[in-house]
Amino acid sequence: MREWVCDCCGRWRVSVELIRGRHRYRLVRRYRPEFGGGKDVLGEVGSVAELSDLLTRLTPLTLADLREAR
Repeated sequence: MREWVCDCCGRWRVSVELIRGRHRYRLVRRYRPEFGGGKDVLGEVGSVAELSDLLTRLTPLTLADLREAR
């Protein structure tokens, strides 16, 4: 599984999974440990265009703000 994370704070993550021969992009917001940790799945889409739309609707990010997670 691949994963991208935002450059600014690492709070927003996008994972890419191959499910039944198709890629699924899942947008997740992670909470810092001092706020109890955990994560919320904000949405799951099937294309990069839909992911771009999801990012602009639900986050202050664009695709250019993401980098590959280590």
